[in-house]
Amino acid sequence: MAVTGRFVLLVLFGVIPVILGSVALDLGWLALLTWLLVCILLGTVDLALAASPRTVEIERGTGARVRLGESSVSTLTISNRGARSIAGVVRDAWQPTAGAHSTRSPIGIPAGERRRIETVLTPFRRGERRVEEVTIRSMGPLGLWARQATLAAPGAVRVLPPFHSRKHLPSRLARLRELEGRTSVMVRGQGTEFDSLREYVRGDDVRSIDWRATARRGSSHGPGSQVVVRTWRPERDRRVVVVVDSGRTSAARVGDETRLDSAIESTLLLGVLASRAGDRVDLLAYDRRPRARVQGVTGAELLARLVDALAPVEPELLETDWAAIPGQVRAISSQRSLVVLMTTIESAAGMRPLLSVLPQLTRRHTVIVASVVDPDVQANALRRSGRTEVYRAASAERALLDAARVSAALTRLGAEVVTASPADLPVALTDRYLAMKAAGRL
Repeated sequence: MAVTGRFVLLVLFGVIPVILGSVALDLGWLALLTWLLVCILLGTVDLALAASPRTVEIERGTGARVRLGESSVSTLTISNRGARSIAGVVRDAWQPTAGAHSTRSPIGIPAGERRRIETVLTPFRRGERRVEEVTIRSMGPLGLWARQATLAAPGAVRVLPPFHSRKHLPSRLARLRELEGRTSVMVRGQGTEFDSLREYVRGDDVRSIDWRATARRGSSHGPGSQVVVRTWRPERDRRVVVVVDSGRTSAARVGDETRLDSAIESTLLLGVLASRAGDRVDLLAYDRRPRARVQGVTGAELLARLVDALAPVEPELLETDWAAIPGQVRAISSQRSLVVLMTTIESAAGMRPLLSVLPQLTRRHTVIVASVVDPDVQANALRRSGRTEVYRAASAERALLDAARVSAALTRLGAEVVTASPADLPVALTDRYLAMKAAGRL
């Protein structure tokens, strides 16, 4: 049962004249009590005439997935199986982060009919956004009291990462086509795979001339035949293992997003590019246990599997178990691979567990450590106009020096370090991947 605002107004409007009249007639509190009893009687009659909200059936329809920042529509189909018409309000209890534009909707459903209610969702947080219950309030004909029931109507929508960095994909794919020799620019890198033979054109590297093939061509086609050069392409079918740190440090916010969100953006861009390059991409999100894993997926399906696996991953407020990472990587790939560690480069004390196990990875694999740099820290290091800013600049300088010291230690242990702001990290990481491809290091 629920009491409406109309009932409260009825009591208040009646109390004032009742009190004035009771004073004039010297009736005291008897008249006031009588008015309250009349109001309660009216409310009871109104409640008895209200239709039961438990006679309805609810069917829910939601979009299974929506990208962060986009909108989806959730529908409720409410069927009245009772003998009375239902007039009232429906509240669809979505989580606040689901971004429901309106959670309350008026309804009027005659007996034996159904109505559909649409709720527009614009989530502002990645992951599973859920709803478990729907509350229906059925008003009486006077609108004083109402019957209310909460019914189970579970539903969920998975909010996928936005993948803003996909705008950089065409330019990186163009660079990849150059490396593979599918454009007029031929790139030859040490240790790359031999592709084919073709005639020499101006601008080709003279070191690519195949003199034996040129001699054979001259003997078969006569003097004056064209010089033949070899074309090369980057090695394909390599393994790329991306390890996303979902531990304590990934919860820190840089700008409008967490470090984990930046790592996810970089993972998606690198994964798509490496897949187009013919490499096999595997993913592991880990802190103390695996939070997401994608293995053995190639082609166009890879991006869908990556975003689906990473969507529900949230930072865990505990230290990452770096000692278990070499074993996890070994379980994914036994051959030499490119291992990309998406983590946070901070003070030496915080990075000591990673530094201790890094040699186990660099002995068997090529390792890249990618980390987000906070632009505000760099900006604070340059502001020194007042006492407060000087202290803040000193703290920022200390943080930058600690990060530089850890980066140098990682480099000495055989890893490559990529650091950039959240917007630039995906591009910087893919550029490093392409540079390693061009140099034949993968």
